Amino acid sequence: MTGPDTMPETPRRPFQVLVLCTANSARSILAEALITHHGMGRVRGFSAGSHPRGVPNPAALAHLAARGIATDGLASKGWEAFATPDAPRMDLVVTVCDAAAGETCPVWPGAPATAHWGIPDPAAATGDAAQVAAAFERAAARLLLRIGPLLGLADAIWRDPAALQAAARRIGAEAAADETSQAA
Repeated sequence: MTGPDTMPETPRRPFQVLVLCTANSARSILAEALITHHGMGRVRGFSAGSHPRGVPNPAALAHLAARGIATDGLASKGWEAFATPDAPRMDLVVTVCDAAAGETCPVWPGAPATAHWGIPDPAAATGDAAQVAAAFERAAARLLLRIGPLLGLADAIWRDPAALQAAARRIGAEAAADETSQAA
């Protein structure tokens, strides 16, 4: 509502998360779609890779489609697309594979928060179709253990890069500890 003493509200862009892995074909594609889907317009996911495969893994797309999650526009692309001055401004950059976490990343415009959430690569799964699908299910479940709490963060945390970085790293560490204790 506007009046003589108020200014019209400026629409705020969604908070934006860039998820990186080496090939940008499985984990990061899953994370991009899951963040955008569950972010419901408040948080939007993007993905890229240091050495993109060129196409998303078909099992990743099948996993998402089977759950009614949009796959339109998902593409395997290089991370340099997000390092240009005219690239979308990211609030958070997350690596999901150890190889990408160890690489020298570009300097991201806006100096976003960063975190590492190591997720085993479902694209490395072997076996029949059911075993491969199960690997993608496990990867998506692990991602959601991190994405859920991330999406639950207050806007004030999202707007504070230091607080967002601390929270994203804590979320990753807590999820990894839970997965380790469950595996024991």
